[in-house]
Amino acid sequence: MVTNPHSPISSRPPVLGVKHHLQEVAGRPLHWVSAGSSGSPVLLIHGFPETWWVFHRLIPLLALNHRVIAVDLPGFGDSGNEPGDYSSAAAAKTIHALIEHLNLGPVHLSAQDIGGNTAFRLATEYPDDVRSLTAVETLLSGFGFERLSDVAHRGAWHIGAIATPGIADFVFAGRVHEYLSEKWFPILTRVAHSVTAEDLEEFTRAYSRPGAWNGPQGLYSSALRDGEEFVALASSHGLRAPILAVDGMGTSSTADALKTISSQVTAVMLDGVGHHVALEAPTQLAAIMLKFFSELESEYRTAGQ
Repeated sequence: MVTNPHSPISSRPPVLGVKHHLQEVAGRPLHWVSAGSSGSPVLLIHGFPETWWVFHRLIPLLALNHRVIAVDLPGFGDSGNEPGDYSSAAAAKTIHALIEHLNLGPVHLSAQDIGGNTAFRLATEYPDDVRSLTAVETLLSGFGFERLSDVAHRGAWHIGAIATPGIADFVFAGRVHEYLSEKWFPILTRVAHSVTAEDLEEFTRAYSRPGAWNGPQGLYSSALRDGEEFVALASSHGLRAPILAVDGMGTSSTADALKTISSQVTAVMLDGVGHHVALEAPTQLAAIMLKFFSELESEYRTAGQ
């Protein structure tokens, strides 16, 4: 494997205690960051229009008690984005390979937004990898995502645009910063000033790289196809891991969907917080997650696991 532990790919500002890694994992270059050296491992998966950077305020808080890994999904951020398979199945396979390579498992897995599909696959297809699942503001294919993508009923137009090959480049090239700063974050955040100029600069950089839309296109197009398979996976495999469902935006959509799959769902609604919880309320989110992890681990110790 080719290793670059400090990844000079971007001029991103440093985050205290965070180390960068770029390695070939499952045949593709994968970028992730790590922090913390002790405690059970936590693996964070971002959504759209995000990269690992969406967790940069959350990671130091979790790393006080845990070893933390945050990935750039294949095709996103500073991970490789050459043409290829960027479906949720391929992403889950890559994350599984990373967990094996780092000898992490089982992990406290956390995912948000479209990253939830990758996390669902990992938890159902590689259940030994996952100690718990924290789902933040996410809808799974087959369990509500299709309604979100239905523009005829006030669904989100960007899903179909990104899922269609070549359209995202046509629509967003040269306009990423404008789109994020004027159209996306003002609508989907509730905490004033939680998305800074530094955040916008980093997300703009990531989504302006050559090939930057290959990953989103693959992940969104697979999301539109994954529904039947996910329903079958939920029925045949189930979600064995305990689940923490965290919702913002004044709706309980994440928890409601997951309760149809699992009886082990702890639901939390964050009042006054929007879609990007890790940016808007990192301290609150960290406290909720750490409490959930601590209670689970206490149960494991009591049970002798």
